[in-house]
Amino acid sequence: MIGIGGVFFKSPQPDPLRSWYAQNLGMPSGPEGTAFRWRDQDRPEIEQITAWSIFPSASTYFDPSAAPFMFNYIVDDLDALLANLAANGVRIDPKREEYDYGRFAWIYDPDGNKIELWEPVKVK
Repeated sequence: MIGIGGVFFKSPQPDPLRSWYAQNLGMPSGPEGTAFRWRDQDRPEIEQITAWSIFPSASTYFDPSAAPFMFNYIVDDLDALLANLAANGVRIDPKREEYDYGRFAWIYDPDGNKIELWEPVKVK
């Protein structure tokens, strides 16, 4: 694992909550959230992003987890990690997504919390 790629949580009133975070903690955020850019101490040539976003309470993005939150972890080899997790008996969602900014997969911890895994596109 490289780091935290995102922190996502639900709110019954996402817009006022985004405003509260902007006003009180200086976190400007649109409907998609905000992105914190950072560099790994061991690989400063690579910029990483940690997303922060508030979802409406009715969102099904975290399903089937009942938790009102989901974490995203940045990984450097999604396929190898999924193979290791499968060998360890970890519940793995069969869904996969791929975008121009990376590949995604989902797993569940023993409490049933959904965890998003993101392998960003490799910087050449």
